[in-house]
Amino acid sequence: MSAIAGLFHLETPKPVAPGRLRQMIDAQTHRGPDGEGLWTAPGVGLGHRRLSVIDVQGGAQPMASEDGLLTISHDGAIYNYQEIRAELIRLGHKFRTAGDAEAILNGYRQWGTAVLSRLNGVFAFAIHDARDRSLLLARDRLGVKPLHYTALADGSIAFASELKGLLANPAVRREPDLRAVEDYLAFGHVPDDACLIAGVRKLPGGTYLKLVRGKPLPSPMTWWDLDFSKRAKGRAADLIEELRFHLRNAVAARMVSDVPVGALLSGGAASSTVVALMAERSADAVQTCTVGFDEAALDEARHAQAVAARFATDHRSRIAAADDFSAVDAMAGAFDEPFGDPSALLTWRACQLARETVTVALAGNGADEAFAGHRRYQRLQTGERIRRLLPAGLRQTLSAYWPKADWALAPDGAEGYARLASVIPEEVRRGLFSDAFQRGLQGHRAEDRYVRAMQEAPAREALDRAQYADMKIRLPGDILTRIDRVGMAAGLEVREPLLDHRLVEFAAALPVSMRIRGGEGKWLMKQAMRGHLPDDILYRPEKDFAAPVSARFRGPLAAQAEALVAKSTLLETGWLRPDALEKIVRDDKARLADNGRLIWQLVMLEKALNGLF
Repeated sequence: MSAIAGLFHLETPKPVAPGRLRQMIDAQTHRGPDGEGLWTAPGVGLGHRRLSVIDVQGGAQPMASEDGLLTISHDGAIYNYQEIRAELIRLGHKFRTAGDAEAILNGYRQWGTAVLSRLNGVFAFAIHDARDRSLLLARDRLGVKPLHYTALADGSIAFASELKGLLANPAVRREPDLRAVEDYLAFGHVPDDACLIAGVRKLPGGTYLKLVRGKPLPSPMTWWDLDFSKRAKGRAADLIEELRFHLRNAVAARMVSDVPVGALLSGGAASSTVVALMAERSADAVQTCTVGFDEAALDEARHAQAVAARFATDHRSRIAAADDFSAVDAMAGAFDEPFGDPSALLTWRACQLARETVTVALAGNGADEAFAGHRRYQRLQTGERIRRLLPAGLRQTLSAYWPKADWALAPDGAEGYARLASVIPEEVRRGLFSDAFQRGLQGHRAEDRYVRAMQEAPAREALDRAQYADMKIRLPGDILTRIDRVGMAAGLEVREPLLDHRLVEFAAALPVSMRIRGGEGKWLMKQAMRGHLPDDILYRPEKDFAAPVSARFRGPLAAQAEALVAKSTLLETGWLRPDALEKIVRDDKARLADNGRLIWQLVMLEKALNGLF
């Protein structure tokens, strides 16, 4: 993995100052500690920081084609690059390196943007094409690797892997976008279609942006989307075998590396599946690691140890104190924008532990979204049954007496699931926001993006639509952002085999009954792993890592909570009602309410504001 950055003048080919590029790249050194490179030409400049994983000795970037007409800066890993390379050689292309960047470069020369559909991997890259004076920015299907961009006052477009790379350019204006604050408090992360810095955009997963000198800034073009409207046919036994085939291929592809590879093992069904399939393929003991808590009610390390023993892995475990929040400030800096998912703390520690022995680690992220493992998918189905049984008028009447079931009494499934997806309810946010802030939102409501995504989803049933919305919103904004930022901050490349696009496409076509059955999510995946993993690993309930954070605002984090209401940047913005904020903190301290998750999000918002403005 790496960091990329660059500048492209849309109007006239003004010179690009190398020093400006260097600022943007140096701000992202943590993503690429093994090397750096700068390249400029009239009206364009590309920068690169490298974490060496494939072709360690060669493959420096930015990389130019043999004739100098194409230049690439690439962050990511293309798992089928050797097959693409072999095909291109047969077509007459020559290669000077052994890495994947040159395969993308020659593939673009051969097929243009159609090369994107041939890539099996994760990526965010920029290719400058001197032939038509264009710059192509592209992002992988699911948005695993990040890419931010913005238009500058001088007519140029600046881009970078992380927001901090953009903000290192002094020409980028730092003004907050109030809509992103609303989005963050609703979901605990800033979605990919928003940014806390007004005017900054994130290229959506599965899209590309082709900039051409002399033409205006275009909208991104979609080159891939996930289709839930198809249905796989066949017996369950046949689909189980097909799923095992996809799982094995996905894991095998991500084990290819020129540096040591291991796994992040939580002891849950997903990460245990990855480790089981790694052990099946590897001649040597798989290197695994786990970080657990020192409180038995929260600790999952013993489950991870059982899996490690079953597959004779070279296992390392570390216990973290549940009240150890010494990494909070560093973690906030890694995310730039506010990030309120408390599980990031545990992921941070696990990545640090893994990096002591390996450079690449496989993880089980994405299985819940792809195979319908979240409990809220089952609640969605319950809500659908309630809506079929109760007329709209009765549901509206009952909602006044049963506010906690607003998801089940909502007008339709899209609105109901949007409420389930929110970690801080709309009425709580409205009670916290000042009148001026609410006017500044101009009617924007965070949940509406879920409603739109579900309404527009290529899907058949409610579960399809909910999973599609999560793949577009929660997966890139929360799950993938978390693992990318903390992994890169630790110098670790984390790979997600359960998000292989062929595996995800297979899962999207499964009948609903093979995703959720008998109150059990990830049904077919668990069936496929029976016999490989014990039932107490496959079917045990997994822990909520928000718990050790939210409970600590009456102890180790009490000072941070109290600082919010005393004198804070957040209060000075005027976005929140001081009396409402004070009541939230006071009631939590007095145990009149459990506001720990909301306070955690507000603390992380405070830290982000101090870092960005």
